[in-house]
Amino acid sequence: MTDQKIETSNEQVLQEGDPNTTGHVWDGIKEFDNPMPRWWLWTFYACIVWGIGYTIAYPAWPLINGATAGLLGYSTRAEVAADIAEVDAANAPILARMEEVALGDITPDANPDLYAYAVQGGAAIFASWCSQCHGSGAAGVQASGYPNLLDDDWLWGGTIDDIHLTISHGIRNEDDPNAHYSEMTAFDEILTNDEIASVVQYVRNMSGQEAEATLASAGEEVFLNNCAACHTDQGTGDQFLGAPNLTDAIWLYGGSEEAIEYTVRYSRFGVMPPWSADASDAGRLSEAEVRAVAVYVHSLGGGE
Repeated sequence: MTDQKIETSNEQVLQEGDPNTTGHVWDGIKEFDNPMPRWWLWTFYACIVWGIGYTIAYPAWPLINGATAGLLGYSTRAEVAADIAEVDAANAPILARMEEVALGDITPDANPDLYAYAVQGGAAIFASWCSQCHGSGAAGVQASGYPNLLDDDWLWGGTIDDIHLTISHGIRNEDDPNAHYSEMTAFDEILTNDEIASVVQYVRNMSGQEAEATLASAGEEVFLNNCAACHTDQGTGDQFLGAPNLTDAIWLYGGSEEAIEYTVRYSRFGVMPPWSADASDAGRLSEAEVRAVAVYVHSLGGGE
């Protein structure tokens, strides 16, 4: 470098040997127009060539009804399908046992490995298909009428076989002729307002809640004449009919005066879909999967 200065056409003063400028000046600072390093340029060009080659070899360019397949014919869907098939093949023996062994024998003592598989597999199935209604912890959603699966109060029975039947066929659905079915009468146009008010207080008193004594006493006759046929004279319910026990503190739609009155007036009609593909065309789960989720639900501590 020398001290000799060169005047450029734009009157910018540069040192001899300095590169040209872009012509941009900020607060007197001139921007040099340095060329990119050769190694960077060749790397950039190589990436372009590699990118073009990749789009030719692999699926890349979107079309109207799909995308270019690529010369190598690679498919991520096919790769995933192969992985799933590999897992299914590895699980085939234990899935066969899951269908062959009696439900009552899938226990930690009788078949510990099968039980462990059922609980773990059933938990995954529950999270995918059941938690949307019953909650991730299986505690249900009372306001929406989704039952708590952790307690011992089961409308249609809580044995492992009962749970399996309910999962397989569902409740009050139109897809499976073997679904549990019952229908509560809506008493809004059958009973007077006074009769409804009295039977509401009687039911609250029956379940140990605070109730107006005079109305509750009058509601006993209303209950025996209109409700006992399904709920029994004592109000303990009937699992064969799916009629709930009214003497405990467990309520599917809530036990407040407003909730009970709504139920008496307009009834309730909860629906559960069938899940067994063997039981209905609408089913989504194999028999082994239904059994696994039944064992899982039973293992949560509820049921019988």
